[in-house]
Amino acid sequence: MSQVVNPVDREEAARRAAEELLKPGYEKESLFDQLYRRFNQFVGDLTDAVTGGGSTGGVIAAVVITLIILGVIALVAWRLRGAARRNAMAAGGLYGERVLDAAEHRRAAERLAAEGDWSEAIRERLRAIARDLEERALVDGMPGRTADELAAEAGAALPGFAAELAAAARSFDDVSYGGVPGTQAAYQAMSGLDDRLRQARPVPLAMAGGPS
Repeated sequence: MSQVVNPVDREEAARRAAEELLKPGYEKESLFDQLYRRFNQFVGDLTDAVTGGGSTGGVIAAVVITLIILGVIALVAWRLRGAARRNAMAAGGLYGERVLDAAEHRRAAERLAAEGDWSEAIRERLRAIARDLEERALVDGMPGRTADELAAEAGAALPGFAAELAAAARSFDDVSYGGVPGTQAAYQAMSGLDDRLRQARPVPLAMAGGPS
């Protein structure tokens, strides 16, 4: 004769779940696991409401579940976009992880040039240009700045150097991301631009804006 299994009501299920959580294995449960478990329990409660809460309750529960799922998807997508943007900024950033002043970047560039490492010397020289402009408050100290962003902002403050700054940014990008090897001529052009920029003064606002 087969054994009849009595269904477990919600109160009994909750009691059993509480007893399960009191076991030693749950003492070390991570915060993520706790949140994930509680979320699943919440969705399960709503699902029960869909199947046993009547037509009106079922529709409301279904709408709530849909909104929760859409919210989770939106949150995950937002976090992924933010992470992708931070990675892109880090990959295309001008400075990398080191924090040096203009003089330190300049000395590093000269040492690398003496060793014949023209690609890295070009990168360090543009970093020296960027730091020098920041230290003179000609451009903002923007984290994650790219070479193109530097050229655009510095070109607005020093319009006479705009074309050369844009060319320097292209040279930096070429050796950093385009697989183009640096050359002595490219480094010398960057070095000469650095020297002249150190003597340059920004155009007064009245002149930059043209005649009123």
